[in-house]
Amino acid sequence: MSQAKTLTERELRRVLDYCALTRHAARNRVMVLLTFYAGLRVSEVAALKYSNVVAPDNTIKSEFRLTAEQTKGGHARTVFISEKLRKELAAYVKTLKRHEQELLPLFRTQKRDGFTANTLCQHFHLLYRRAGVVGASSHSGRRTFITNLAAKGVGVRVLAALAGHRNPATTMVYIDASDDMKRAAVQLI
Repeated sequence: MSQAKTLTERELRRVLDYCALTRHAARNRVMVLLTFYAGLRVSEVAALKYSNVVAPDNTIKSEFRLTAEQTKGGHARTVFISEKLRKELAAYVKTLKRHEQELLPLFRTQKRDGFTANTLCQHFHLLYRRAGVVGASSHSGRRTFITNLAAKGVGVRVLAALAGHRNPATTMVYIDASDDMKRAAVQLI
């Protein structure tokens, strides 16, 4: 099985531009951005609850805890949210009706059910295809997140912790060594 495609800024922009044209534009945009800006797996995005990201005072948390049931490996972890992503989440949360939100999934389908990992994976595939981004998968945002941080000099142990990997060797597989990264590396000598 091949690696998920790492997206360029231009390709991400195309996906976000397409999301803006969809019926659930705010929802689709923030689901995509959670994979690109926080490195969440699609299954983790699907498992998010309103109370995971919204504090009791109705502000967006700067970090939140995923329970073991919400993660792939069955190990709870903390997700750190950048200011940029917090603003995106706040804009999305404003579109939601307030009635009993804390008990519901953060992202719901048109039928008002929460997404399953499988349906959200298919939804991402459709978003990428309709945006014209060839070769992208539901894992592309996560791989792009890890690769971009590695290119900025973030160490593999920190990357592993952010990704929720228990073994840094797993994280190494995600890092795409682009020609630009290689050019910059040889200039360090």
